[in-house]
Amino acid sequence: MTVTATSVGASDPMPPRTTPSAWQKWRARLLPSGAAALAGLLLYVSFPPRTLWWLALPAFAVLGWLLRGRSWKTGLGLGYLFGLGFLLPLLVWTGVEVGPGPWLALVVIEAVYVALVGAGITLVSRLPGWPVWAALLWIAGEAARARVPFSGFPWGKIAFGQADGVFLPLAALGGTPVLGFAVVLCGFGLYEVVRLAVRARRTGSLHKAAAVVGVLSVAVPLAGAFAARTLGSDKAENGTVTVAVIQGNVPRLGLDFNSQRRAVLDYHARETERLAAEVAVGRAERPDIVLWPENSSDIDPFANDDAREVVDRAAKAVGAPISVGAVVSRDGKLLNEQILWDPVKGPVDTYDKRQTQPFGEYLPLRSLVGAINEEWTSMVRQDFSRGSEPGVFDRDGAAVGLVTCYEAAFDWAVRDTVTDGAKMISVPSNNATFGRSEMTYQQLAMSRVRAVEHSRAVTVPVTSGVSAVIMPDGRVTQKTGMFVAGHLVQEVPLRTSQTPATRLGTLPEGLLVLLAAGGLGWGAAAAVRARRTGGE
Repeated sequence: MTVTATSVGASDPMPPRTTPSAWQKWRARLLPSGAAALAGLLLYVSFPPRTLWWLALPAFAVLGWLLRGRSWKTGLGLGYLFGLGFLLPLLVWTGVEVGPGPWLALVVIEAVYVALVGAGITLVSRLPGWPVWAALLWIAGEAARARVPFSGFPWGKIAFGQADGVFLPLAALGGTPVLGFAVVLCGFGLYEVVRLAVRARRTGSLHKAAAVVGVLSVAVPLAGAFAARTLGSDKAENGTVTVAVIQGNVPRLGLDFNSQRRAVLDYHARETERLAAEVAVGRAERPDIVLWPENSSDIDPFANDDAREVVDRAAKAVGAPISVGAVVSRDGKLLNEQILWDPVKGPVDTYDKRQTQPFGEYLPLRSLVGAINEEWTSMVRQDFSRGSEPGVFDRDGAAVGLVTCYEAAFDWAVRDTVTDGAKMISVPSNNATFGRSEMTYQQLAMSRVRAVEHSRAVTVPVTSGVSAVIMPDGRVTQKTGMFVAGHLVQEVPLRTSQTPATRLGTLPEGLLVLLAAGGLGWGAAAAVRARRTGGE
């Protein structure tokens, strides 16, 4: 009997092959994309002014779930969406007064770094101990973002969202890179623990080595954070100093507050004289030093006698030197300068801001920017020049390190004031141009992290709020509201010892980046071998 192909097919039919519908294809693409953007948004919500620091962990857990086992091209796209979900709302303040163009351009560029990290994570996600390699790559991405282009933009470092978190003490161990690494590692480790638990329940088997790595990825950062609490202290090591933080407020919000520069100067002098009156009747302690914010005198007191008289009168009234934030022209250069103004001797010391803000204090690619929008070039008519030396104002042994506004985001700019002898730190800032946005709270959180990182008291005098006094353990002991005049007076400890983070400097970050490069190379080689052998 002859058996035909038809009879075989009839007696043993093959299951019909179904083609995914268009909706199923779109859903397979949209669900991961939407999840990536939402995970980035979750990371944003973990940042100040909210105190939901712990949301960073599930945000990275979701990112790990999305990227593990994917192709590098998919990782690039999902990483970019994660970056957009995080950075779009985080940096919205950059467009408060200049419109959405610069804000969107900044986010589009910054998210590229997150996209590249996402692609790298897919390559290391098949390696043993992948949460460690993935966290290393994230910190490497932050290191690159903090340096290029235009000297970098570190805003949005994971460490800066942890001022209220349990991981904060790790800043004293290895600075913002170690603190950020611990948080990201814990998030990826959390996903790995859940993944292995689900797999064990489904299959009845557990990969013990992977499980150990997952558990340690969560446990070690937490244990390290609790152990690092011994690295800092609020104890005075070189006496104390009574500081006064002056917030004079501004006549109006927005960029045009500068059009009333004399009013801003008068407001800060008036608030200082109000403090002097309280001292005279015993309602406030006489300060050893008074701290005014950045741009408190945009009229050059060296070139303008009226401005000089206003500052001099305020210093004499309060009977203490004032650190004045001024815009100064000297030798053809425009400088963002802090001036130590003695009530008897007048100006005795200066500090010129070293890390100037691109597109705010100087304009890169001026001709290109002007071709796009001439109004933007008019906002920065002359570029500010950079200072070259760290600023430490020493008043009778009370050495105050100066870190002007934007500089607080840069590890090196804060650290070298401490290595240059600062026993406390002041971060004079001007947030008036950003209205009532979250920018001031994000910057305050940076200062809290810096206090723990270097075990120094930190003051934050701001033109329009929020001004604050921060203890070396990161606690805010006093603060003002926004867009109100006020002053804060407090005795703070002077400290001379250095934390491991201060002593090690960029070494922890360099080591983490080097390890990340090694892991990426290993992951890429493994992916090439897998393709050659027909594996995944």
